[in-house]
Amino acid sequence: MREGETVILVRPRFEEPVTPTDFGVLHEDEAMVVVDKPAGLPVHPSATYHRNTLTFLLAQRYPERTPHLAHRLDRETSGALVCARTLEDERRLKRAFEDRRVDKSYLAIVEGRLPADEGRVDLPLGRPDEGLHLLMEVREDGAPARTRYAVAARAPEHTLVALFPETGRQHQLRVHMAALGHPIVGDKLYGPEGPRPFLEYVDGGGEMTEELTERLGHERQALHAHRLTLSHPRTDEPMELESPLAPDLRELWASVGGRLEA
Repeated sequence: MREGETVILVRPRFEEPVTPTDFGVLHEDEAMVVVDKPAGLPVHPSATYHRNTLTFLLAQRYPERTPHLAHRLDRETSGALVCARTLEDERRLKRAFEDRRVDKSYLAIVEGRLPADEGRVDLPLGRPDEGLHLLMEVREDGAPARTRYAVAARAPEHTLVALFPETGRQHQLRVHMAALGHPIVGDKLYGPEGPRPFLEYVDGGGEMTEELTERLGHERQALHAHRLTLSHPRTDEPMELESPLAPDLRELWASVGGRLEA
C-alpha cells in the first residue's frame, strides 16, 4: 500500500445462525439474576455470533443495569447460569466459583448402562499434541480433573446420570464420561466417532442434518446444568437453585425408554 490510497473491502452481509431468543429466569434480586439458558444459545459474542448471544439479550432485557456473567456454559448445554447485577457482585460471585465454593450438578443422558450406581472419575486432562485445538484428552501430564457421578435413572440402553464436577476443566464432564466408555448422547467431539461429527457439522455451515442427528442420537449434547448451591453475594444466605431437565432432553429420555419420577 502507498500513502493516499483508498482500499474498499466488499463482503457479503453477515448473517448469524438462528438461535433461541428467549430465556427463563430462576431467581432475580438486586444482586443477581439466575438464568435458565436454553440449548443452542451462546453466552458470549464470537466470530459467528454477535446479537444472538445471551449477553446481548441480557442487555436488551435489562438496559439500565445489564447483568454480567459469573461463569459460563457451552452453547449446546442448557440450564442454570448465574449473572451478577453489579461489578462488586460479579467479583464476589466469580471468586466463589474460582474458590470452588459453589456446588454444581448436571444431568446427562449417556450411552449404555453404567455398571455402578455411583463412582468417581479422577483422570487428568490436557490438550492433545496434534489435531483440533479445542479438544481435551486424558493425559498423565495433564491438569487434575475429578468428577463424581450417581445414576439417576436407567433405560434399556442408556443411563440418566447426575454429574458433580470437583474441578472445572474445559469439557471435563464430556471427556470423563467418554473415558468411562459411556459418552454423552449427541456429543459431536467425544462420542463413538470422535470429532468427525463436529467437522461434518462445521463443514455443513453449522446445520444439523437428519443423517447426522440419527448417528449422534440427538441434535445436541444431552447435558443440562441442573442445580447450583451457593451463598448469596451480599447476605451470605445459602441458596439452592434448580433448573428442571430441558424439554428436549425429557423427550429424548422418553424416546429411549426411560422414565422420570413425577
